[in-house]
Amino acid sequence: MTTAQDGGVLTDHWPLRRLRLTTDRLVLRQPDEEELAALADVAANGVHKPGERPFLTPWTEVPPAERARSVLQGYWSSLASWTPQNWQLELGVFRDGTPLGIVALRAQDFAVLREVKTWSWLGVPHHGQGFGTEARVALLHLAFEGLDAVAALTEVFQDNAGSQGVSRKLGYRPDGISRDVLDGQPVISDRLRLTREDWAGGSVRVEGLEDCRSWFVA
Repeated sequence: MTTAQDGGVLTDHWPLRRLRLTTDRLVLRQPDEEELAALADVAANGVHKPGERPFLTPWTEVPPAERARSVLQGYWSSLASWTPQNWQLELGVFRDGTPLGIVALRAQDFAVLREVKTWSWLGVPHHGQGFGTEARVALLHLAFEGLDAVAALTEVFQDNAGSQGVSRKLGYRPDGISRDVLDGQPVISDRLRLTREDWAGGSVRVEGLEDCRSWFVA
């Protein structure tokens, strides 16, 4: 039975809207349209310091309006292309209703491989307060405790000290390197892997997963 609070009949067709991850300070969930616009504004105002290049795809190196638009298009694309064989769960990160950024959990052939990857961004004013780590813990809790993943992977530029530090703090271990092209030049990323055995756990409340579990595992 649905109510006005949970979005009415929309959640009957799209039960991912009921999925909610709650930590000590944060709530992670799919945003409504107004909240998505607010998250786009956060991105438009900057997600890293000038001169930094933390992403292989240069979506942050465009004017603010284009940056905001890419957030909307990326979110809508992840919804439109979702299948149990190839999915990307993008969740807004909120603190007391204030949008901080977006985090994502994605997988391909999860039913067989049981591996996930993560990515994230937060608005610059929200850096350095542990929100990124807390949000990643929530995603990993969903993956390991909720979806029975065996490993989580991430790729980080070797000079991205902040992301490297978060990953290693959470127990990720080296898993080789990746070479890509950035501005016509080779760039090296460290591949890092966190296994279920090395996962330390976290204080996270998960709601709404049973309504949409079949969306993650075919």
